[in-house]
Amino acid sequence: MSPGPDAAASPVAHRLLGAARELSQSLDALRFGPPIAHVYDPLQYAWAPYEDYVRRYGATRKRVVLLGMNPGPFGMMQTGVPFGEVAAVRDWMRIAAAVDRPAREHPKRPIEGFACPRSEVSGRRLWGWAALRFGSAQAFFHDWFVLNYCPLVFLESSGRNFTPDKLPAERRRAVEEACDRHLAAALAALQPEWAIGVGAFAEKCLRTVLESDRVDGAFARQVKVAQILHPSPASPAANRGWSEAADRKLAELGVLGPEKTAVS
Repeated sequence: MSPGPDAAASPVAHRLLGAARELSQSLDALRFGPPIAHVYDPLQYAWAPYEDYVRRYGATRKRVVLLGMNPGPFGMMQTGVPFGEVAAVRDWMRIAAAVDRPAREHPKRPIEGFACPRSEVSGRRLWGWAALRFGSAQAFFHDWFVLNYCPLVFLESSGRNFTPDKLPAERRRAVEEACDRHLAAALAALQPEWAIGVGAFAEKCLRTVLESDRVDGAFARQVKVAQILHPSPASPAANRGWSEAADRKLAELGVLGPEKTAVS
């Protein structure tokens, strides 16, 4: 991770990167017991592509912020980009910076970076939808940005993913304290009209932060919070047609017009 300020970054990107560094440092001080055997932080070993993502696409305020929960094993865990399916990040966003490896790596969950041959289904669905609806990454990110609430990947000894919502209460509070602080800073920097949780957990996190004293009250009252279906393959509803479900919900909310293009 680069230690100094981002002199070449825009003011918005500078704030996002500073908040991400602070988040990573705060989480690095925490320790987790069984059943968690390994903890990966892509903001450490995959900082270069994350920084590129923010500099390229997070340089201005946004109308819509989408929030996910935490990295998937073949997405952000490999590329450092939220929902970061390798092909979408490399070919659509044109990001392919160097990725290091965590200090302690699970043998069943190696970090291969952009050489990872597996595809993150959630990321493929989300970024595939964005490419279909907006065309270029530049067009999508003109008004939209995507973040994750928690950057950490928790792995059990078997290699199974352990989601942050299942952490024991004390550890969960410590993680949420750091993640809430980061989310508040990111929302303050991006100043969105819409803050949309990708799934129920993320929507709850948005509401918690916007109803807290971490953000300016006048700003918080102007932000419209909503939820869209998570694109996880574990969701039967998502498997029946996530892109169409996202279109319907966003049109219903007024975020997308009836012709399924972004409302300006």
